[in-house]
Amino acid sequence: MRLGKHRRERNGERGQATVELALVLPLAVLFALVTLQLGILAKDLVLVHHAAREGARAAAVEPTGGAARAAVVGSSSLESGRLSVSLSGGTARGSQTTATVTYRAPTTVPLVGALIPDVTLDASVTMRVE
Repeated sequence: MRLGKHRRERNGERGQATVELALVLPLAVLFALVTLQLGILAKDLVLVHHAAREGARAAAVEPTGGAARAAVVGSSSLESGRLSVSLSGGTARGSQTTATVTYRAPTTVPLVGALIPDVTLDASVTMRVE
């Protein structure tokens, strides 16, 4: 008789796991997608810093703006249409030049792109002109 009572209680909880999964799964998927988007943005930030370093190095060796822009665009897989490069500082030997790279990183992960607008990433690097 005790077995029957236990079985009755279990029948009342039938489908509970399905309901819990239906409630939690969308949140877990959204969390995973946001985490993926943050990882992509972190990768883009590293690439922006690398591009700024390459631009500053090119500007230190050859203080014309064209060489720095070419170095920035060629140094990474960032979309060149979303890149902005600016140089400041001196061009005389021994002075310092600063390369600033700004990149408008797209948020392209499904669902997350609609929630988070494009993010602007920037980096500045200063080097001595040779």
